[in-house]
Amino acid sequence: MASGFFAIFDDIAVLMDDMATMSQVATKKTAGILGDDLAVAAEQASGFLASRELPVIWAIFKGSIINKLIILPLAFLLSAFAPFLIAPILILGGIYLAYEGMEKIYEYLYHKNQTSKNTTNKIEKTKEELLAYEKVKVKSAIRTDFILSIEIVIIALSTVSSHEFLVQVGVVTLIAFLATVAVYGLVALLVRIDDFGYKIVSMSKDSQSLLHKFGDMLIRSLPKIIRALTVIGTIAMLLVAGGIFVHNIHAIHELVAGMPSILGELLIGAIVGTLALIPMEFYHKHQNA
Repeated sequence: MASGFFAIFDDIAVLMDDMATMSQVATKKTAGILGDDLAVAAEQASGFLASRELPVIWAIFKGSIINKLIILPLAFLLSAFAPFLIAPILILGGIYLAYEGMEKIYEYLYHKNQTSKNTTNKIEKTKEELLAYEKVKVKSAIRTDFILSIEIVIIALSTVSSHEFLVQVGVVTLIAFLATVAVYGLVALLVRIDDFGYKIVSMSKDSQSLLHKFGDMLIRSLPKIIRALTVIGTIAMLLVAGGIFVHNIHAIHELVAGMPSILGELLIGAIVGTLALIPMEFYHKHQNA
């Protein structure tokens, strides 16, 4: 009886060790899309009144948790009964990510002036209009999070698909919820940087003091950080998308075999994104005509 009892503990220890090892692997695989998730979340959670920033992030965070609670059971059912669908879902997600990445580049190159004009011509909104706008932004952010969450879960699942089911459940669940906490925790810190800067500036009466300059630097840094995250996130999307195609389609893998992996994945992501963008832009122009 005692030996059987200790054997159970030994099995649990082995299982936990496998989960720890595979969690590290899955984290590396999902790092690119987490970077994009952070960039998108930071961009969508900024631009509100200071008093509403944290409530908005909290609302998106709760929506993200609900997204994971919906996606995870479906992903585990998929792994248990239809694992052959994981690769096609990954590829479809790769097309979407590549499209999103190239659409951001296209919007920046061709619609930059229009976006700047719209930003400049802002009209003062009432409190009710601001709250309505906030709800729309939160819903949009939760929808985007749902799509990115699917990709995070499926990519994490694909890294442990050859392991036993309990390892899959443990690793993917851990990655999904740690990603949510990490992303929205960082976003909450980022959007409060300028407020922290204002407090530091107000503490220093001398505008030439080191403390005042540091506070001023924090105030000025937030828009630059958001822009930098957007660029990093766009590149991350193309890299993740390209990596999905390179690792799941043998012909594409052979095509870029002689290139450095990052360059090859970025190139494939850009090509796939462009091919997806062209018909979508044609459709939008036709609809607006």
